[in-house]
Amino acid sequence: MKIGFIGAGNMASAIIEGILQQHFSHPQDIYLYDISIEKVQSFAKQKEIQAVADLQALIQKVDTVILAVKPNIVQEVLLAAKKTILETQPLIVSIAAGTSTETLYENFQTSEAVRIIRVMPNMNAMVGSGAAAVCKNEYASEKDLKTIVDLFNAVGKAWPLEEKYFSIFTAIAGSSPAYTFLFIDSIARAAVKNGMPKDLALEIATQAILGSAETLADSQENPWTLIDRVSSPGGTTVAGIVELENNAFISTVIKGIDATIQKDQELNKKD
Repeated sequence: MKIGFIGAGNMASAIIEGILQQHFSHPQDIYLYDISIEKVQSFAKQKEIQAVADLQALIQKVDTVILAVKPNIVQEVLLAAKKTILETQPLIVSIAAGTSTETLYENFQTSEAVRIIRVMPNMNAMVGSGAAAVCKNEYASEKDLKTIVDLFNAVGKAWPLEEKYFSIFTAIAGSSPAYTFLFIDSIARAAVKNGMPKDLALEIATQAILGSAETLADSQENPWTLIDRVSSPGGTTVAGIVELENNAFISTVIKGIDATIQKDQELNKKD
């Protein structure tokens, strides 16, 4: 399969890195286009992939087109590529946040079949530990869907997900890295308050969170069972848990997720 990327930002670079590391595709079968020609040429030379200076030429060369551009320019790109896409009929994959498959299809202003896959990745794809939701429109096949799920498994883990759940996924996977960074920073700041240097505290807190996530991922237990294992009767952990709950830790997190979902739904309605 020949894959063409439109856009050479951090997410496109991360996906390409994963594709190459997992041998999902050969370097000579990966094509890259961006308005920043120098950026494309530099990255392409480094990874031994194909730099393309023309949008239409890229589409003509590939089986799958990955739109790795900002949501505000997706329409501009699709309109510029419309004629060539309708002629060559590649699979269109968009990672633009808040842009539904229906909206993507409407940009073509046609009644013809256009195979479209929508993906919601998160920033952790840049370290090979991403989380991605994948859905398709009525014209894309189950094989198309599986292919793109497999592709995003190369940079973490991907799930086929009904599009109606994408706002929820945005909150619990797309936005949650920011919440996790906030939590880590808060732990480190508490250590600073009690006398530990910030750099050391941040390193320790990051490792603790990383290990905790891996422990949960490898366990068959639910989070509360693991909490009980850490908590000794009358001990330090219980004291901390009780204080967090006295200040509505769980309900505050839920309110943050709810606000994220609501905002994403509002943006989709405007779209």
